[in-house]
Amino acid sequence: MRDDPSALSSLYAERPAQLTTISDLLRQAARRLQAAGVCSPALDARLLLGHALGRSREQLQLDHFKTITTADAARFEVLLTRRIAREPVSRILGRREFWSLEFDINADTLDPRADSETLIGAALDLIKDSQRPLRILDLGTGSGCLLLALLSEFPNASGIGADISPGALDVARANAARLGFASRAQFIECDLRAADWPQRAGGPFDLLIANPPYIPDAQIAALAPEVARHDPRLALAGGDDGLDFYRLITISMRQVLAARGVVILEAGQGQPPGIAALLRAQHVETPLVYCDLSGIERAVVGRLCAVAGEAP
Repeated sequence: MRDDPSALSSLYAERPAQLTTISDLLRQAARRLQAAGVCSPALDARLLLGHALGRSREQLQLDHFKTITTADAARFEVLLTRRIAREPVSRILGRREFWSLEFDINADTLDPRADSETLIGAALDLIKDSQRPLRILDLGTGSGCLLLALLSEFPNASGIGADISPGALDVARANAARLGFASRAQFIECDLRAADWPQRAGGPFDLLIANPPYIPDAQIAALAPEVARHDPRLALAGGDDGLDFYRLITISMRQVLAARGVVILEAGQGQPPGIAALLRAQHVETPLVYCDLSGIERAVVGRLCAVAGEAP
């Protein structure tokens, strides 16, 4: 539904006494969002109203009992209706905070989530020297959030973000430029299902990081509406068992990683044992697993071991 204040002004003309102040609007909106099954109704109402009015959360608090115009209420109603239909707040606003950085997103990108910050924490744990001139490969880069978050932590690093979607790559490039990382980040179109993807990516890289599609195809329809209806299917569908892209990555990763290179892969719930087995088959000894803030095993990480006959 597009913003159309004039089309909605009549709605508020019919009930002017009910919704006159910011406080009234927030209270009523939170009740409606809760009834729609939204898990954070009060927070979402504040974010959407702040966007509609062009005010920060702090300004909303200070102006709690101020009245608002019919046009402002109508703009808010447009946004609220979209959220009631379970469109994520981040997609309504067109942005998402990740690792304390703000990323633009669109219909071609996965919506970055806090669970994926586990991968950044794992990288910082494994790579102690933050001044190393790392080369990083981010497979399925989407908005570029993983690569750019790493570049924010490793000031001498550079990297490549690869994705199959031209629309996602456009967003990633724009994010890199806006955040000041354009000189250290390059983005390329690359299909992991193609046999030549390692050649397209280049190398060698010190770190390979990826949040690949990992939802079993048959389970996508049962996901929360915010995911099933709004995240691009290309970023979700991982084949019959959800592990298709892990097989593609692990079987070829030695072609792109430097000796003793690090690999960090996001995992779906229950998938780390299968992913660890794929890594061990490619001479990654004793892969480690990192849990997200909910205690779910979220990142599987490891370091390549030397193989007989391979150059050190």
